[in-house]
Amino acid sequence: MQALSEEGRAKVNLTLRVNGRRSDGYHDLESVVAFADCADRLTLTPGADLTLQMSGPLAQACGATSDNLVLKAARLLGERVPGMKAGSFTLDKVLPVAAGIGGGSADAAAALRLLAQLNGLKPDDPRIIEVAQLTGADVPVCVRSLACVMTGVGETLQPLNLPKMPCVMVNPCVPVATKDVFGALGLRNGELLVGATDVLLQDREWPDEGASLEDWVEALAASSNDLEAPAMRIQSVIGDVIAALSATNGAWLTRMSGSGATCFAIFENTAEAQRAAEKIRADHPGWWVHAGTLS
Repeated sequence: MQALSEEGRAKVNLTLRVNGRRSDGYHDLESVVAFADCADRLTLTPGADLTLQMSGPLAQACGATSDNLVLKAARLLGERVPGMKAGSFTLDKVLPVAAGIGGGSADAAAALRLLAQLNGLKPDDPRIIEVAQLTGADVPVCVRSLACVMTGVGETLQPLNLPKMPCVMVNPCVPVATKDVFGALGLRNGELLVGATDVLLQDREWPDEGASLEDWVEALAASSNDLEAPAMRIQSVIGDVIAALSATNGAWLTRMSGSGATCFAIFENTAEAQRAAEKIRADHPGWWVHAGTLS
């Protein structure tokens, strides 16, 4: 059979509120999520054996193949789909690892979409949804790869209509472990974040469909990323990235995504974003820089 291919698009948390830590240890979140136009590419060649090969500029940063979320998701789905067809995956890795943009989760989500296509499963098949949740908190939102408000531990998704957002994404090529950042946040089981009760008592309203980029930037600016401060305590270079983005001409909003260390800035237009990216590349040649759009 012919090989199948899917993109694993980078996820960007435009906002990230940690409402508290549940009694089971998981953190209760609220996040406006968008997806970028940069992506890993995953190819599936149908066959008898489930395997994974990695290529691309950042393949070496992925670690042991056996630990990859692509294989974890495929094996979990195979346990739930009798006689599931699979084969050889090839991952072209271009997104930075442990970077707060859901690279591994996007790859796992791409694997689930490929396996669904190969086996005639619908994208909303309960087994796909269950496996996505078991594979990782960011995998369900990456299966859809559509802008939304993500709440709970990542399982509740409310669609949003975002305008195209010209942006620059920057990662200093320093991995940041999500568990370390949540650890630095310091919440105990069953503990609410200070001030979270005020958020929980009111539904947050986001701009209506058709709202302008300016309206969205204003709304996003009124929120924050609660993981930014603890992530900076672990890797102070995140502050340097935010400062570099903020210093460019035309940056309307600058923030860290997820648990870091990737940060982003939203611009009025793509030309300003491109100029900003060129300046940051020149000033910091060791950093990963992408100019594009979020949607």
